[in-house]
This record gives sequence, C-alpha cells and structure tokens, in this order.
Amino acid sequence: MRPLSDEDYRRIIDDETWAFIHKTNSFYPPDTFARPMAERRAIYDRMCADFAAPRPDDVTSQDLVENGVPLRLYTHVKRKPAASILYGHGGSLVLGGLQSHDDICAEICSATGYDVIAVDYRLAPEFSLADALGDMQSALEWARDRQDGSFILVGDSAGGLLAAGLAHANRGATDILGQVLIYPGLGRLQEAGGSMERHAFAPLFTSSEAKSYIETLRNAQCAEPRGHLAPFEEMDFEDLPPTVAISAECDPLADDARHYVERIAAAGGVALWMEEKGLVHAHLRARHMSKRAGAAFNRVVRAIGLIGSGTALHADSLVD
Repeated sequence: MRPLSDEDYRRIIDDETWAFIHKTNSFYPPDTFARPMAERRAIYDRMCADFAAPRPDDVTSQDLVENGVPLRLYTHVKRKPAASILYGHGGSLVLGGLQSHDDICAEICSATGYDVIAVDYRLAPEFSLADALGDMQSALEWARDRQDGSFILVGDSAGGLLAAGLAHANRGATDILGQVLIYPGLGRLQEAGGSMERHAFAPLFTSSEAKSYIETLRNAQCAEPRGHLAPFEEMDFEDLPPTVAISAECDPLADDARHYVERIAAAGGVALWMEEKGLVHAHLRARHMSKRAGAAFNRVVRAIGLIGSGTALHADSLVD
C-alpha cells in the first residue's frame, strides 16, 4: 500500500477543511518538535485559543480541584442533566488542558443538556499514562460521590485513549452508560499496511508525529507494564459499555477506532464505528469553519444523546 500523496489529499479534502489545516499549521514553526516541551505547549495553547468559540449563553462552568485533580464542571442553566459526561481532552497526552478544549466541552453541554466534567490530567513526559488514567479514575470517583447518576465517557484523540482505558478499568460498571471516542489513538501504531502507512503524510498529523508522541509516552512510563499503554494491548474486550468510535478519513490513527469496534463486537458487545469522510485529525476544532466538521460535531453530540437515552445503536444511527 502506497502512502497517499498531496495530489490525493487535494482531491479528498474540501476547501473549507484546507483552510482549517493551513490556519492550524501557521502557528507551528518548522522546528516545533525540536523545541522544549514548555514551548511546544505554549504554541499549542495559542493555536487553541485562536480557534476558541464564544461560550454558549446557556452554559456555566466552575473550576474545582477534587481528589487532587483539577476539573472544570460545565452545567446547563435550564436543563436538568440526565447523565454526566467525563471528558478527556486531546493533545497526544503531552499537550493541552482545561482551556484548550473549553469551547468544545461547553458546546457539548449546551447541545446535550448533560453536565460535562473536563479533567486536567497529568501530562507526559513528566508523568506516565498510568498517572493520567489515575486522574481520570479519581475524577470519576468524585463524580460518583457527588451524585447518584450515570456517566458517559468521552474523549478526542489521546482523550479517547483515556476514556477507553477508563471503560476497561471499570468494565461491567452499571453507572457507565457508554463511551464516545473521537479519532482516538488506541495503540495500533506499528501495524503495517493500514492507516499508519496509507496516511503517513496526512495533512496536520503524520505517522512520524504520532510515533514521536508515543515514544515520549513510552519513555515516561518505561518502568510500567506494557498492559498500561493502550486498550489494544489487552486481550479482554468483554463487558465493555456501548461504544461509538469515530475516525477521521485522512488520519494515520484512522484504523484504531474501526479495529476497536470490531474487537468489542467480536466479544459480544455493542459498538458502532463511523468514518468522517474528507476530514483530518483534530477536526472538532474546525466545526465553525467547515461544514463537514460541523456535521461531524453534530454526530458526536447525537452519539452522546443516543447513549445517554439508552437508545439502541445500529448501523444508521449517526447517518444524516
């Protein structure tokens, strides 16, 4: 399988999405990956701030530190929540925080009426994946103590890995209604012939960039068992909650969501995979400048609503 070329991507990706790609890339100097981590984080934060949308009028938020973990709780001012969302932000486990995905979390709260609990988990290389998962678990335990309710695990990119890790750690828990994973990276980086090869030079996020982040993570947790690294390094896919996993077509991580859904289904679980055609990694941030990305965001909201309402998932659940 040959990697797609620039010409291929020009055919697949529309002008609005290209505008998003070019705007995002404009924030990154050519030597970004050679810079100290603090500078890389500052570049990412500036980029996120430039894309940030105004807060919806029907959402309020409160910053908290619970069980030692910084959280941001989003609440709808008019609707009583039927469930709470625990959200893990993207950023390859080394970037981002409460502010980088603030507008995304606020809009999910506005659209669903559910409380959203954003988790400021610890980042690599200073901390390990086990630390980040521990922070997500601590946030879930706080939410369980806060109210008798139900939870939906949601995350984009690296946050999708954390949401899935939390689902595996809490398999069989009756208060977890399901999980929605948005272009997640789940640990299939070395598979030959798949999306890592086909989209090796994808716009915005390449295979080499994905591998550099996973190496940062591996180096940060070298003393830990490999089983902590990703759901795909486990063998047990039984007793997981209903799952929606969404891929971006032009993304080296695209296969992860599909294969994850296949393994859950093979174990007798309920899982639905969807591929967002013509979109790239991190397209949630393009939802206000790309019709395709806006429609994809609406499908994320719909997936959360279906899981929250207990509606059965089927092949056309998210199709317009």
